[in-house]
Amino acid sequence: MAQSGRKPKPTAIKKLEGNPGKRQLNEYEPKPMQKAPKCPMWLETEAKKEWRRTARQLEDLGILTEVDMAAFAGYCQAYARWKEAEEFISRHGTIVKTPSGYWQQVPQVSIAQTYLKIMSRFCEQFGLTPSARSRIVADAGCQDTTDPMELFLVRGRNT
Repeated sequence: MAQSGRKPKPTAIKKLEGNPGKRQLNEYEPKPMQKAPKCPMWLETEAKKEWRRTARQLEDLGILTEVDMAAFAGYCQAYARWKEAEEFISRHGTIVKTPSGYWQQVPQVSIAQTYLKIMSRFCEQFGLTPSARSRIVADAGCQDTTDPMELFLVRGRNT
């Protein structure tokens, strides 16, 4: 069944933004282990470079987890294909003259536009746009100083 309206944001991003809507956060949202997934071997070389460039930072923010592998791989692959198309355009231009003498746009222009749209959707999901970052309050989400031993001791007192 199709949903209408705005897609819900992950609780991790809402917390980093300081919960601007002041709505109750979903305390029952699944909380996968905050560990970045391993980079898939099948990604293109440029996609792997983008993975290495951004994965650790997203993991540190608590946004990227192991279960996000496919979505993050999609972002990285879209990035690699967008970059390839843009590099082609930089080398060869956006328009070529056909053998019949007409001017025609090279296919890489629409390829670049398509992958930029795909990347933009993934960027919103992972908080990778300037507008998403401007809403994030880094100190609110990055100061989890809970020591595992302290948790053990607190739980022991409550039983």
